[in-house]
Amino acid sequence: MPEVMFAGPDGRLEGRYHHSKQANAPVALLLHPHPLHGGTMNNRVIYALYQRYQAMGFSVLRFNFRGVGRSQGRYDGGIGEISDAASALDFLQAVNPNSHSLWVAGYSFGAYVGMQLLMRRPEMGGFVSISAPASHYDFGFLAPCPCNGLILHGAADELVPESSVKKLVDKLNTQRGITIDYRVMPGAGHVFTPEETERVVDMAEDHVNSRMNRSRMALAAD
Repeated sequence: MPEVMFAGPDGRLEGRYHHSKQANAPVALLLHPHPLHGGTMNNRVIYALYQRYQAMGFSVLRFNFRGVGRSQGRYDGGIGEISDAASALDFLQAVNPNSHSLWVAGYSFGAYVGMQLLMRRPEMGGFVSISAPASHYDFGFLAPCPCNGLILHGAADELVPESSVKKLVDKLNTQRGITIDYRVMPGAGHVFTPEETERVVDMAEDHVNSRMNRSRMALAAD
């Protein structure tokens, strides 16, 4: 789990990067919850996803947004953090120049940043958005949403009502060519227990494997 430091728009950013032994492996970028509410790359959900993406054969990066841990700079209301994520993606692509499958996964605030990144980087192939803060941020920028993905939410989320996320999902699913895999965890709140976290990463793995298997089948058919 090597430490990495890479250039960001407001100073150096601290991360942990795993390089897959597989040639041209798929890559994943993981984005943590809100920096002002204790969010770091060591968040339980982000760390569990990091381990699971490794197990799936991905090259994977988690990192601290500006002002968190040893990352330089100061919190910038989401705008600078989107730029941080773009810099992290640049780093991933530089060390994986031949990868043809690129994913972003974010939790809470990280889900918002990840979906903003989708709109800026058309090469993204899929996303996993966990506890997306649809009641706190306007997701109208997803017009059109550039790719299919997983949105996962706790039915008992006390910070982001599930109904607000369902409304977003329904809107995205009306877009031509877009299918959102929406999964609701009964009884789960915004912060997942260790047992719930394991279920979260199981569902993420199921979605990613399903998408990638369909892609492989489509390539084989060609």
